[in-house]
Amino acid sequence: MDLRHLATLDAVATEGTFGRAADRLGYTQSAVSQQVAALEKAVGGAVFDRPGGPKPVRLTPLGEVVLAHGRELLARAAATEDAVERFKAGEGRVDIGTFQSVTNVILPAVVRRLLAEHPADVRLFEEETDQPSADGLDLVFFDGRVRDADQIKILDDPYVLVSRRGQFPQGPVPLHALHGTPMVAQPPICDQARVERVYADAGVAPLIVFRTADNRGVISMVRAGMGVAVMPKLALDLPSDDLSTHDLDPALTPREIYLAWQANRTLSPLAQRVIELTQQVVKSL
Repeated sequence: MDLRHLATLDAVATEGTFGRAADRLGYTQSAVSQQVAALEKAVGGAVFDRPGGPKPVRLTPLGEVVLAHGRELLARAAATEDAVERFKAGEGRVDIGTFQSVTNVILPAVVRRLLAEHPADVRLFEEETDQPSADGLDLVFFDGRVRDADQIKILDDPYVLVSRRGQFPQGPVPLHALHGTPMVAQPPICDQARVERVYADAGVAPLIVFRTADNRGVISMVRAGMGVAVMPKLALDLPSDDLSTHDLDPALTPREIYLAWQANRTLSPLAQRVIELTQQVVKSL
């Protein structure tokens, strides 16, 4: 059965005549008759009794069955069409994998703008992992390339030395000055592992006195005098009146932050909008 035939059945049953149904649908009366005939052929029997003259047509028992189920199908089709249009307009759900720095600095502005534009269902999943997977997520942020995924680089995030104010002279601090220096650090995963390989290649061995995945924990322990820290600038989201930051000489290669999604997957309009808003927010940092 064609949905158009069911819509015609509904119109005739509601209006009572083929002529009024034709006016409602914008068809000719002969077109309405042809569609009703096609429907009757499909269901194997008459759906209307036609008394002739000015009297309205009446549904047959078969017609009543077809109309009852047909209206359900028409309602579902209308709901599907509405859902597709809302999806194209940017509504729906988007699942995003993230990590601390992005959660604290980039995503608040992205989510705020997104929700101002669309009644979207935004789900965030934060995990500190050495190699994330885009499976089951629409998008995932990571400080490095994601294997087996399509991705774009959104930011180069430079590293700085964080210390208590006055611990080092103003200006860049030589990298070799970190040799044997007490240091608070992130766990040796993600880009932190690369940074520590740079230390080793330069013959520099800081004294790691505490590791934590919590950026606030790192800063708190530096403020307490436990040691210095080498952190990407995006992670420094706390007031630092009693702290100072220094460039390193030679400078560490910045960590690269990527936004990735499943390889060869067509992104939803909502996910595409998240990418656009992320790029706008990053430009303003």
